[in-house]
Amino acid sequence: MNLFSSFEPSSLFNFSLNWLSTLLILIFIPPMFWLIPSRMQMLWINITMILHKEFKILLNSPLKGSTLIFISLFAFILFNNFLGLFPYIFTSTSHMVLTLSLAFPLWLSFMIYGWTQNTTHMLAHLVPQGTPPVLMPFMVCIETISNIIRPGTLAIRLSANMIAGHLLLTLLGNTGPSMNIWMLVMLIFTQILLLTLETAVSIIQSYVFAVLSTLYSSEVT
Repeated sequence: MNLFSSFEPSSLFNFSLNWLSTLLILIFIPPMFWLIPSRMQMLWINITMILHKEFKILLNSPLKGSTLIFISLFAFILFNNFLGLFPYIFTSTSHMVLTLSLAFPLWLSFMIYGWTQNTTHMLAHLVPQGTPPVLMPFMVCIETISNIIRPGTLAIRLSANMIAGHLLLTLLGNTGPSMNIWMLVMLIFTQILLLTLETAVSIIQSYVFAVLSTLYSSEVT
């Protein structure tokens, strides 16, 4: 057992059963429709509408339903982040395998569409407006590198934030047995505050991932 053992998916018959935690979102869908309109359904409709209005402004696309993929992405990451805070539930978004699998296909599809359909527009993006002629070759290199590392930064940002909070909770929790009663009370209070912070981080990181993906897609149109 080591510090990172909580992030290792256990395997049975060479199949990592912990990855099935990404499907736990399906358990929460049927209860939304037991009573219509239920509180959960109304809450989710409000969240969806707020995100739709915001993403529609960022995308600036005339196509109807163009925001649905980013709202679905937000929902998938949000549920995985949030469920990872519960005991004995595997946090799949703390692994680069999942986060890079979400970020890379999106970025690649944006690049293929941009360079095939709007080549002049993509070339113009390599040199920001108002750049001095002397700096133009350097700006092209910098913009190209920043464009290439985008899926990596998206994936690392999400997984690093998930790992950092869980490690801090694990480290503090492991010191509990060696403490006296008063220090234990303080530890539990600190753990509750950290858990509240991690709940906020799980929401913020899913929102950041979806918004950045939306911004990247708006640049290629």
